[in-house]
Amino acid sequence: MKSFAVFALAAVLAPAALAQHQTFVVNPDASEVKITLKTTHELVNGSFHVQSGSIEFDRGTPKMLGSVVVLAGSGKTGNDSRDKKMNKDILKVEQYATVSFEPKTYTGAIALSGDSTIQVTGVFTLLGTPHEITIPILVHLEGITATAKAHFVVPYVQWGLKNPSFMIWKADDDVAIDLFLAGRLSK
Repeated sequence: MKSFAVFALAAVLAPAALAQHQTFVVNPDASEVKITLKTTHELVNGSFHVQSGSIEFDRGTPKMLGSVVVLAGSGKTGNDSRDKKMNKDILKVEQYATVSFEPKTYTGAIALSGDSTIQVTGVFTLLGTPHEITIPILVHLEGITATAKAHFVVPYVQWGLKNPSFMIWKADDDVAIDLFLAGRLSK
């Protein structure tokens, strides 16, 4: 009788435990990465195309698995010569075609629906070099649709990229990133 009770409890709890494991599959066409770089003369705003993304998570553990991949050469700032220099001299897109973020863990709780704010720690790979970073992310779940929004700063010069400053035009050593991911949840 005791073993039957354990089996019955396991049978009841197993679907609930499995239901917590989900995969957020990013829709690249509905997602984007925006950048803002402060300079002595202007704010340089740009956007990059998300190539792909898939993140597995489980509400019962703080672990995450997957990646979000951005095409390094897709950056557009509204100035073709600046974009060409950014691609060639700064992002070195011929050698490093993508920039990626691989989440590893998170803190906070992901609600079954509505908004949740979590802190995601993972590896941000830029110019082929991995950097650990923690990013605050606002997650919104509604049925099988999901979005994730984040604002964070990347110390790109500290991480080995060239500062685009020249003569009297000076750029900050950090760039602000606004990430918007939209997609669907699957089990």
